[in-house]
Formats: sequence, structure tokens, C-alpha cells
Amino acid sequence: MEFFGFTLFGSLTGGALLAVAAGIFIVGLILTIKGGDWFVESASWFAEATGIPKFVVGATIVSFATTLPELLVSVRAAMNGSAQLAIGNAVGSVTANTTLIMGVSLVAMAGVIKRKDFSIKGGLFLAAVVGLTLLSLSGALPVWSAFILWTIFIVFMVSNVIEGKKGAESDYIDAHEKKEIPSKILFFVLGTAFIIFGAEFLVSSGKTIATEIGISETIIGFTVMALGTSLPELVTTLTAIRKKENSLSVGNIIGANIIDTTLILPLCSVINGQALPVEKINLVFDFPVCIAACAVAVVPTIIQGRFKKWQGFVLLAIYALYMLLLVLNEVGVLALA
Repeated sequence: MEFFGFTLFGSLTGGALLAVAAGIFIVGLILTIKGGDWFVESASWFAEATGIPKFVVGATIVSFATTLPELLVSVRAAMNGSAQLAIGNAVGSVTANTTLIMGVSLVAMAGVIKRKDFSIKGGLFLAAVVGLTLLSLSGALPVWSAFILWTIFIVFMVSNVIEGKKGAESDYIDAHEKKEIPSKILFFVLGTAFIIFGAEFLVSSGKTIATEIGISETIIGFTVMALGTSLPELVTTLTAIRKKENSLSVGNIIGANIIDTTLILPLCSVINGQALPVEKINLVFDFPVCIAACAVAVVPTIIQGRFKKWQGFVLLAIYALYMLLLVLNEVGVLALA
């Protein structure tokens, strides 16, 4: 069983290994649930105490925290010269975030948003995915493209800062709330750590349990491992749904996707010192699905000024079809590329 790249309990086999994995799975579940509570409550408090829109808090502070594991892993891989899978992993993560996680959020809690708040960020999200696709058409993401993608990221961050300043008031936090700041920061950090470690425990133990009971590696790869990269966002979304914090959830998903495509990938390319290879299946299948999902999530919302439940159902349908086609391609029933 592996945790953060380290092999543990290598001497255990059979029933003993299955029992340990089940125990770790339960611990991971407890950590992610409790971490999600602290994480969302702290972020929501910060938004309410400062007057900064919850969508902005979700798109910045929360999304940086939930993408931190992926950022660290990607940078480490690039430094070791192993960034070949960066494009596929990032696009797959964005697709999962948009179709599965946002789909669940919209089905459970679609609602009115401020068009002016969402239009810029939604447009930048779609521009990032389309831009990444166009820059990769040659079969590789060139190093110089980092500056184009980073420009989109900078515009995204500047728009959040401007919007945050408009919403915040210098005297918004009263004396009582100021006393709570240290504890809220502590719980935010602890919540982040609990989600990260809990997600790792869930994915690692889940993979071990699946292997021990005879589930094929192909199915494991497209279920447990694929979901693992988006688990922090999923935990945050489910907690936000329970606490009726939809703006925080959607902001987190949009922010995480923009960070994936415009910050992490270019950083991998620059650190690696050479173009990141793009496989044919990414160009003919992954990118088009990702663009379609982004369009479903963004375009109707900008036009109508609100999210609709039908968008959630369509996004979930896209996710189900996407995963089905990937599995059929992997087992040789279908040739996508």
C-alpha cells in the first residue's frame, strides 16, 4: 500500500492487508468529512466577516488549498523530468471537476448568481481550456505558451482582487470577530490538511481493497484513481451543499480548473525545460469533451444569469459517457485514437 509515494505494510498480505486497508479507509473518510466541515465553515466565515463575495473566496483561497496536492505533485514530477503525463492528468482533472463535481452541485443546489460576478471568471475558464487546446494542436505544449496561459491566470487573479476590494470594507470585521481570526485560520489549515491526508488515505486504501477483492487494474484506474485527483474538490462541494454554500462550491471548481490549466501546466513546462507532449487521444477525445463540458457550464449561465438544474444533469451525463468510453477504449472494445 502506497502513501504519498512511500510503500507501507509491504509485508502484509491477504486478510491482514485487507483489514488494515479497511481501517485506513475509515480513518480517511473521517478525516475528509471533518476536514471538509472545518474548511468550508472557515472559508464561509472569512467571506461573511470581510464582505468579500463567497464566489471570490471559493475561486481563490479555497481553490488554491484544494489544488495544492496536485501542484506539489506536478512540480515534483517536472523537477524529476517526469512531466509527460501532465497534460492528460490536468485535462482529466478539469473534466472530472466540471462534469462530476459541478454537476452534483448544480443538481443539488442550482440558483441565482450575479452575472457580472460570473461572466469574467466563466469566460476566462472557457478561454483557458480553448487556449490550452489550440496551443497543444502541434502535439506538444511549447514552453513559450506558459506566458500566454499565465496571462489568463493573472487576469483571473486581478479580477478577483478588484472584486474582493469592492466587497470588503476596512472596518467590516468588528472587535469580536478579530479575536476569532487566529482560530479560523487554524481550522482552515487543519481542514485543508485533513482533506489532503484523508483523500490520500481513501485513494490508497481503496485501491488496495479493490485489488485484494479481484477488481481489475483498468477499472481501478478509471474509478478510484481518477476520482482521487478531484477528491478535495468533491469533499468541499459535498460539504458546501450540506451547508447551502453553493457560491463557495462553484467558485472553488472554477478556480481549481483555472489553476490547473493556466498555472500548474505552464509551470511544469517551464521547470521541465521542454514542451509537454500531448497524446493523440488527448487531442481527439479529452480536449473536445472538456471544451463541451465547459461550454455547458459557462455559456447558458452567462446568458441567463443563473445556473439551472438541467446543466447539472447534462454534465453528469457527459461524465458517465466519458468514463464509459475511456473504459471501452482501455479494454480494446473501442479505438478512440
